[in-house]
Amino acid sequence: MKFIREKVDQLKEPFNKGGKLEKYAPAFNALDTFLFVPNHTTKHGAHIRDAIDLKRTMITVIFALVPALLFGIYNAGYQHFIQIEGSDMTFMNLFTHGLWKVIPMIAVSYGVGLGIEFAFAIWRGHEVNEGYLVSGLLIPMVMPIDLPLWMLAVSVAFAVVIGKETFGGTGMNIFNPALLARAFAFFAYPTFMSGDKIWVSDASTVDGISGETILGALAQGKEITYSAMDMFLGFIPGSIAETSTLAILIGAVILIATGIGSWKIMVSGVVGAILTAMMFNSVGLTALMNFSWCNHLIVGGFAFGIVFMATDPVSAAQTDKGKIIYGFLIGFFSILIRVFNPAYPEGVMLAILLMNTLTPTIDYFVVNANISKRKRRLAKSKQLKTA
Repeated sequence: MKFIREKVDQLKEPFNKGGKLEKYAPAFNALDTFLFVPNHTTKHGAHIRDAIDLKRTMITVIFALVPALLFGIYNAGYQHFIQIEGSDMTFMNLFTHGLWKVIPMIAVSYGVGLGIEFAFAIWRGHEVNEGYLVSGLLIPMVMPIDLPLWMLAVSVAFAVVIGKETFGGTGMNIFNPALLARAFAFFAYPTFMSGDKIWVSDASTVDGISGETILGALAQGKEITYSAMDMFLGFIPGSIAETSTLAILIGAVILIATGIGSWKIMVSGVVGAILTAMMFNSVGLTALMNFSWCNHLIVGGFAFGIVFMATDPVSAAQTDKGKIIYGFLIGFFSILIRVFNPAYPEGVMLAILLMNTLTPTIDYFVVNANISKRKRRLAKSKQLKTA
């Protein structure tokens, strides 16, 4: 490691202040801080000495995403070959096929997103933040496996430029960038994101293979043949990493144990979804209303959204009470949109984006309610002293 450190320092000289490549220092420093802990500390202003930083936070989230990503890769191959009679269903064959589909999407996401972030960092003269390490992985994970790469690239560019850099970069965005990319793709290319033909793959034996997602089929009033166990484990059609609730729960445990993800948001979101789904179960006028409340939790992107998207520390509520309100309303609106708008059977995306816009308002009222409560307590104590 010492040898690598010395070589990096030698390469860094032209990028230092006064060097020929000083303008491009943010791009080189991004590589430096990715390989090593930054060798500078704050000199002025209030700061806290801590073992955690943005890079460690992002890496922890990536570790939490790995179980869902690995299963998503396997399921991509499984959903393809299960529809071809006589196909080789070995683990390696399924995983390799899924890997062949997913890796290019991850490469495009990181390539386009980081390229834009590097360009903005050089233009503005500030360092490249590590925030896109997570967003770059999340974006392809919430997309259909058959989405053309150029559509993915356009969606990434929209999310980074409009959803992030326009607001000032990492830490300043009001919307979750990954969800913004999905929302852009959903409305710009609806035929690829609608949910009725998610799994499409070329094969030598057939022209194409397609299969509906569960929510897409329910929106059309069709019956579901998947068991609850299949839905929980994730052997169902869907976007790459959203199908396995088990893998997502493993990620949730990692986020909660490390303090990166808010359990208040996750729990309140689940409670909100359960109560709303039970209310519709009691009415039962449509297939989606009759869909069991427990099944609502394990299909579609609800579990993935409430664990990895709703808990985004930038766009989520900051106060403790605000997190509970924020999470509950996400659960409520997710089921509400699913049931009442068949055109958007996946409601969690729109629910989280809606609550992202209301987060400042929620925190504002929570803080002011606390201030008013303290004022009343102070006034009461003064009255007791004068009595």
